[in-house]
Parts: sequence; structure tokens; C-alpha cells
Amino acid sequence: MSSVLYDTPGPRAKQRNILYTVAFVVLLGLLLWWVYQQMDDAGQMAWAKWKPFTLSTTWTTYLLPGLGETLKAAALAMVISLPLGALFGIARLSDHRWVRVPAGVIVEFFRSIPVLLMMVFANQVYVQSTDLSSETRPLYAVVTGLVLYNASVLAEIVRAGILSLPKGQSEASHAIGLRKSQTMTSILLPQAVTVMLPAIVSQLVVIVKDTALGGAMLNFTDLLNARKTEAAFYANVIPSFVVVGLIYILLNLALTTFAGWLERRLRRSKRGTGTVLSAEDVEDLNSTDIGAVVGAGAGAGGPADDVGKR
Repeated sequence: MSSVLYDTPGPRAKQRNILYTVAFVVLLGLLLWWVYQQMDDAGQMAWAKWKPFTLSTTWTTYLLPGLGETLKAAALAMVISLPLGALFGIARLSDHRWVRVPAGVIVEFFRSIPVLLMMVFANQVYVQSTDLSSETRPLYAVVTGLVLYNASVLAEIVRAGILSLPKGQSEASHAIGLRKSQTMTSILLPQAVTVMLPAIVSQLVVIVKDTALGGAMLNFTDLLNARKTEAAFYANVIPSFVVVGLIYILLNLALTTFAGWLERRLRRSKRGTGTVLSAEDVEDLNSTDIGAVVGAGAGAGGPADDVGKR
């Protein structure tokens, strides 16, 4: 089936695609085999280096506590960044210049500074102006840096998502007497959620990964820092990096899978909301509705039977 983006490949194109796929799989397999051989020649595939990950003490002493701190920092940053980013994104669309300009300056300022620099700066501020202990201070610094940076990025995502909606949506709401705040909360934001969701999820994945900066620079006891302690104890640096990398992959895969499920659920809920649908959604709904009407008519002796009689 063709679309506006591409044409359905013909027989020769299908054969080429199969050939490219086979070649890619073969090359990928050769690359993985070469990596395995290099690690084996360096002694990194010895069972003694991987055995610690089969022991419960390795997980309960090092990896699981570090994973818990990583999830805590990421969850706090997400919970604070999402509403803050939505607030600044909406503020950037305000008709009032005294609201729009300061919000834009704040967003552009924090979006332009590296998140690691903000973490280090926040840590020094907490050292100089608070009495936080050395154990809890890195968590505060990591969350502060993540919130300042990611809230500014999320603000731009929210602003772009709202601006991507047709102008007719806001014009229609104004025509029926809704205030701008009502238009934003009841009309625009609910529709923009599905538009913004992929970009928001990508930024949440960035939050999870950037917690590792605190473990590398601020001695934050996250998963990466726990890996360093475990590797120093068992002398298995490369295997520990591999295992921790797989854990990060599983975390982000779970997050994206949940977001994909949520997006499909939101799109299905558009049936009765009057939300702006894409061409694909309209085609699916029309085919479903037509099939339902024909089936109902055929089963109840309705118009379908009349057509047959005529």
C-alpha cells in the first residue's frame, strides 16, 4: 500500500531489500565475532571476570543500591521537569510580553548550558550555602542540574507541540466564548499530548542516562558509581561496563515501551473526543465504521438487504 511518503516496493526492490538485510546481518555478526575475539584475546571473556554477576552479593551490595539511586534521581527530575517545562512552554506562548520574554530568556539560558556544568555549579552552591551532608548533597546537585536543563528542553517541546496544531482549533474555541486559559487546558494541550509524546519520551531517556554524569563527577552513588566500586573489588572493568550498559538499555527500553503503549491508548481514545486526527487515523476509523455499518445492516435486514433485493 502506497502512502504520501513512499511507494510500495516492487519485486526487484523487495529482492534488493532482502539482499541488503542479509548482508547487514552477516556484517553485524562478523563485527560481533571480531569484538568477542578481541575481548577473548585480552582475557576479558574468562569466567572468573563474569562469575561475580552470578552472585547475589554483587547485586545486593553494589548494583541494586546503585540502580535504586539512579531511579530515584531520574524520577525526581522527571516529576519536577515535566510540569515546570509545561509551565514555561505555555508562558512562551503568552500574549503578555512581560510573561513571554522572561520565560524565553530563562529557557534559552538553561538550554544553552551543559547539564554537567549545572550539576557541578549546583553542588558548589550547596556546599557553600547549605548544611547538607556529603552523602545527600550529590543527589540534590544531580537533580537540580537535570531539572534546570531538561525543563528548558521540555518547554520547547511543549511550545512546538502546541504550535503544530491547526489554528482553527483555537479560533473555534474563541468563537464559542472560551477564554485563552480554557482553550489551552481544554482544547490545545489534550490534543498536543500525542504530538509531543515521542519527543518527551526521548527527553526522559536522556534524563535517565544523564544521571551517570553525577556518578562520574560528583561521587553520586548511582549505577555507574556502583559499577566502579564493584569493578575495583572483582577486577573486571570491561565486564562491569557491559552489564551496566545492558541495565541502562533495559531501563530505557521499558520506558519507551510504556510510552508506546500510552501513545496507542491515547490515539484510540480520540474516537469520541473530537481531537484532530492524522490521515492514517481517519482512514482506520472510516474503514472500521463502514465495516460496522455494513455488518449491522446485513445482520438486521437493513439497507444492505434492500440493496440486494433491488
